[in-house]
Amino acid sequence: MPARIEGILSFWFEDSRSDPERALAMMARWFEPDPTFDAEIRDRFGSLYQEAVAGELSGWEQTARGSLALIILLDQFSRNIHRGRPQAFAQDAAAQRLCLDGIEQNLDEMLSPVERGFFYLPLQHAENAHLQDVSVQQYERLLQQCQSAWRPLAQGMLDYAREHRDIIRRFGRFPHRNAILGRQSPPAEQEFLARGGPDYGQSGTD
Repeated sequence: MPARIEGILSFWFEDSRSDPERALAMMARWFEPDPTFDAEIRDRFGSLYQEAVAGELSGWEQTARGSLALIILLDQFSRNIHRGRPQAFAQDAAAQRLCLDGIEQNLDEMLSPVERGFFYLPLQHAENAHLQDVSVQQYERLLQQCQSAWRPLAQGMLDYAREHRDIIRRFGRFPHRNAILGRQSPPAEQEFLARGGPDYGQSGTD
């Protein structure tokens, strides 16, 4: 495996790829805003992220872990590097294509359960009802296929996939992105946010 691919995966997952308890313990690191963590990603991987955005790492798509590393660059590191800004979502379509292509080639089934969880994550970020349904289907499949020790993690990821799907079914988009993207929020979306609707670590006030 090319060193740059393994460098991304080792940084992101540490020792969680073979340890379900460690994976659960890392959820806060992955999903709760942390300016220090964001800055570390920007410093260590900013240039590599730009290469991915420019399409210069397309050769990575030929392998399961290469595709996963690209997905993490485009889907996750985008959100760390550009937190609270429109660019946080700018690579979502590219990451979704990588995910769907990988599923079609069964690349996802070559990965550990926590790696698969991140492989499917671009689908959770889609403002598209069909892709949200596909997302839930993939996390349901992961829960069915993983060993019992991984089921708490897989169930948690499935719960989040369903939450994302339900928001898209209700609004057709993620209301928390409106302020960032300059979109107007109708009263129903304003009420949803006022009542504590999730912003998934991205808000126009960050």
